[in-house]
Amino acid sequence: MSFFGTFLGVAFSTAATLIPAVSEARSGKTDVNAHSFSFAMPNGETLELSSFAGQPVLVVNTATECGFSDQLAGLQNLHERYADKGLVVLGVPSNDFGGQEPRADGEIAQFCKAEYGAEFLLTAKTSVKGEMAHPFYKWASDVLGKKARPFWNFHKYLIAPDGSIAAFYATPVKPTSSRITRAIERELANRQENLSAAE
Repeated sequence: MSFFGTFLGVAFSTAATLIPAVSEARSGKTDVNAHSFSFAMPNGETLELSSFAGQPVLVVNTATECGFSDQLAGLQNLHERYADKGLVVLGVPSNDFGGQEPRADGEIAQFCKAEYGAEFLLTAKTSVKGEMAHPFYKWASDVLGKKARPFWNFHKYLIAPDGSIAAFYATPVKPTSSRITRAIERELANRQENLSAAE
């Protein structure tokens, strides 16, 4: 079996076996959630995920030289479809897998804009695996188990408006797949219900 055949099989089986862990994450069994973390931005500023409290956030580790980099266009599609409704798409450029993000922080957004029309948020280049992994990724691994860690570029975590992990998706699952769009729409509906209840 080819590398990618093996990879796809492992990735899909991983996503399928951890659904109970996602449910546990939603149950509020930990005092820490996604809103506890922040990311460095290319301009040197800090992006607090708490600034997105009440909104769903799709967090994706990206790489411009990856064979899956066409998913950047899919992420932009989600941004265009759902940003006005409250979705935040957050790309986290990383060079962890195959050295496939060689560009400097200042070049990544320019490339993504020129090649894919990307206008969604992109953090500074960040490690997402191993001892040097960003605290957000270590937390997600602690909550969901090590099999939910990114195995490659374009691993996706959907963060619910309350900061819990609503779902995660392995690399091969396209951003515009019905699995992801249905989950996004569900979280946006929950957001709207909460906003209406608060009025």
